[in-house]
Amino acid sequence: MSANQSTILVVEDDGIVRMLIVDVLEELEFKVLEADGSEQALEKLEDPDQQIDLMMTDVGLPGMDGRELANEARKLRPTLPILFASGYAENIDVPADMHVIGKPFSIDQLRDKVKSLIK
Repeated sequence: MSANQSTILVVEDDGIVRMLIVDVLEELEFKVLEADGSEQALEKLEDPDQQIDLMMTDVGLPGMDGRELANEARKLRPTLPILFASGYAENIDVPADMHVIGKPFSIDQLRDKVKSLIK
């Protein structure tokens, strides 16, 4: 594990999808934190000792949806890059400084997108 390893928080309520995303990101040598929804994600975001370089979240989460979670995340971490994963990527409005990747995405698409967001 390298000292400059970036940490990605993956928020996805579908366990299988989350596992696949985590596997891909770990293969790309990112450190990955997992959350099955907004509550778990916010717990991690609220921890001042927890490094998070990117939050990747599903839009359609139960309870607080991905957009609401992103707004809360930005209150806690104003500069956090946020990547939404959505099966309806072309139909969702996201704030100008947030990003979207359409589901299903390839490993290459995910890698390129994540690398473009983590400088």
